[in-house]
Amino acid sequence: MQASGKNAGLSLALVSAFAFGGSGVAAKPLIEAGLDPLHMVWLRVAGAALVLSPLAWRHRDLLLRRPALLAGFGLVAVAGVQAFYFASLSRIPVGVALLLEYLGPALLLGYIRFVQRKPVTRGAAAGAAVAVVGLACVVEIWAGLSLDLLGVLFGLAAACCQAFYFVFADQGADGADAPDPLGVIAYGMLIGALVMTVIARPWEIDWQVLGGEASVGGTMVAAPLLLGWVVLVATVFAYVTGVVSVRRLSPQVAGVVAFLEAVVATVLAWILLGEHLSTWQIAGGALVLGGAFIAQSSRPAPGPAAEPVPVDREPTRA
Repeated sequence: MQASGKNAGLSLALVSAFAFGGSGVAAKPLIEAGLDPLHMVWLRVAGAALVLSPLAWRHRDLLLRRPALLAGFGLVAVAGVQAFYFASLSRIPVGVALLLEYLGPALLLGYIRFVQRKPVTRGAAAGAAVAVVGLACVVEIWAGLSLDLLGVLFGLAAACCQAFYFVFADQGADGADAPDPLGVIAYGMLIGALVMTVIARPWEIDWQVLGGEASVGGTMVAAPLLLGWVVLVATVFAYVTGVVSVRRLSPQVAGVVAFLEAVVATVLAWILLGEHLSTWQIAGGALVLGGAFIAQSSRPAPGPAAEPVPVDREPTRA
């Protein structure tokens, strides 16, 4: 049962990575057609919040049971990641901003080890190290080394928010009163949409862009279809499968598998948008895949050896 649960979790993590990674090829044509990047983010989060609002009503008891978890997920895991990433993107090269954001899984390992004081599997740590090197090759970090300090700080803030996405996704998963992940995601999107409304100022959106078409690799596609993909697949479906995968795996393993999102985004941009991959990017993608495989195949880190238990007393649960 444990092995089947892990395999199911890994499958969901991979599906989530592919869904998240496919957001760029649908969002970029809309941005190039004239939609402001922050407006794109607001449409993504607000659209997901609208779709998930029936689930929010169904799980309204979470507002009283887990208000801190809902606020943290919405502010950090939804709005924080998006806002800081786009702020970083506006000041430093795209590849460098992407690399900084995807340092999140590596920061997660540090949080688990030094803040939560829990053991980290050697495989997860090794997989994260290999994946970071591979990701640096995928985004070709050496192409933009003259960096704006504030842009770097924004990128690191996005990485921290991404790390806490996995922490919040796993929060309370082991308890008998574990919150339903669908309810957490629904309220996270609602809170994130409210925060992004203040940041993005959606009343300034150029709605004519959404009524027309956008070019995807030379093929004109209706803008509503692209927006629907971003909202339904790359946000709602991606977050749901991602949070459930964390519950079945562990934050550290699911975090490393999430490195695949950057590879998926790069490959899809190559296929659909004509953004060709270099030799270094192909090699980096292989390293990311290898790192994710090392992490997910690792065994739990051994804890301290258990002392013999006298026969006249019950063993203490670890």
